[in-house]
Amino acid sequence: MKDISVGVAMCGSFCTHEEVMKTLSDLAEEYRTIIPILSSETGSTDTRFGTAENLRKELSYITKNQKIIDSIVKAEPIGPGKLLDVLVVAPCTGNTLAKLAMGIADTPVTMAVKSHLRNERPVVVAISTNDGLGVAAKNIGELLSRKHYYFVPFRQDNPMDKPRSTVADMEQISETIDKALEGEQLQPILLAPSL
Repeated sequence: MKDISVGVAMCGSFCTHEEVMKTLSDLAEEYRTIIPILSSETGSTDTRFGTAENLRKELSYITKNQKIIDSIVKAEPIGPGKLLDVLVVAPCTGNTLAKLAMGIADTPVTMAVKSHLRNERPVVVAISTNDGLGVAAKNIGELLSRKHYYFVPFRQDNPMDKPRSTVADMEQISETIDKALEGEQLQPILLAPSL
């Protein structure tokens, strides 16, 4: 196991949670410490994809960590305590992308990123947004141009029915982490669309 502390921050693209959890199970086999972080909505909302309580239980089980960071107050010490070597935001919604691009820290996830970046350590972004090739494109571009942000390769997930929708290939999170820790962006960033 790699002696690396990985934060995994989940936002509310609920349809991708199952895939993120599968990847998280693989990460738990690879990295010694995984610290789960939940946005307020993700940590408290029941959807057709599952309940908040079940998500919390599964996160605690997979990460072997009962202390989920789920508030701004709990997220703020990440930076001063140098708790993480790398922070993964998966899934990262268009809303969170916009806040990160504007430097807004008003959720547990955005505060975690802000606090973590004070140590100039990498943030890995795994997008899942219906407007990645629409209004969110400028926010993706903004973060791509900044130091310490690295993107999990992504694609259009349904170009015929949702032509602006993009989603990261969650299976490439681990490889993106490894490259980010070396200060490199995994290539190619743009993948062929799902058809």
